[in-house]
Amino acid sequence: MSQDQRLWPANARVAHTSLQGQVAQPLVAGETYRVAVPVLGLYCAPDARQLDRQMVLGQAFCVLEIHDGQAFGFMPAPDGRPSYVGYAAAHGLAQGGPAPTHRVAAIRSLAFAGPSIKTPDPVPLPFGAQVAVTAEEGALMQIATGQFVPKAHLAPLAQPALSPVAVAQLFLGTPYLWGGNSAFGIDCSGLVHAAFQACGRPCPQDSDQQRQHLAGARLELGTPLCPGDLLFWRGHVAMACTPDMLIHANAWHMAVAYEQAITAQQRIAAQGDGPVLCHLRPS
Repeated sequence: MSQDQRLWPANARVAHTSLQGQVAQPLVAGETYRVAVPVLGLYCAPDARQLDRQMVLGQAFCVLEIHDGQAFGFMPAPDGRPSYVGYAAAHGLAQGGPAPTHRVAAIRSLAFAGPSIKTPDPVPLPFGAQVAVTAEEGALMQIATGQFVPKAHLAPLAQPALSPVAVAQLFLGTPYLWGGNSAFGIDCSGLVHAAFQACGRPCPQDSDQQRQHLAGARLELGTPLCPGDLLFWRGHVAMACTPDMLIHANAWHMAVAYEQAITAQQRIAAQGDGPVLCHLRPS
């Protein structure tokens, strides 16, 4: 049986120490880097043309090696195990500096070079970006890079959001992007991951992983929906926001959109992607 490469922290040259006894490659513990750009792509291979997932500013990435400008490693789960393995551009990662203290809780924000919202050419920041606040300047917070971010757009990491549904609704209208994980472009599983992550709840990255591993009750198909329930199809996931309405990032609307649950089920079946496979009520 082949390994799931999304969870297998090894390539032809190096492997993570968690694979001791299973591989012949030299073993390394890896070093923790953080994303140093607003959004950074993660790919299954260094020459891949299809985006697999994305990471946002401040997110941790365990680097096992840097080779030809590509960092190979994994996004760590809360317990340190690999949650997604891949390659990212090494120039988008950095070591050192203070640990993040806050996250961007607005759907998007701006980082200004000076302590004024009139400072030109701010850097866009996506929802979930993590920053280290070092000082407060009126309505702005200075972060470790020396930039300034609106205080109203930040929340302490120690204060997670309360509702995955409310977080998902922030993304309404966000363009659909295969493999996307940010407010600049997101896909179905990226939306669910962002919603749960903001609430401090562990969540796998891809929809098949979410269907298999998210904790909760697997309900009989046809059970009435409750807000926060997840419906899974082959390669797709949607979240219930009312008993008859879903919110999901989808290629039909090319955006995060509301859709009647019955309409979505009929449309997805009609386009050849089959019936609902699982109704999950996350715990």
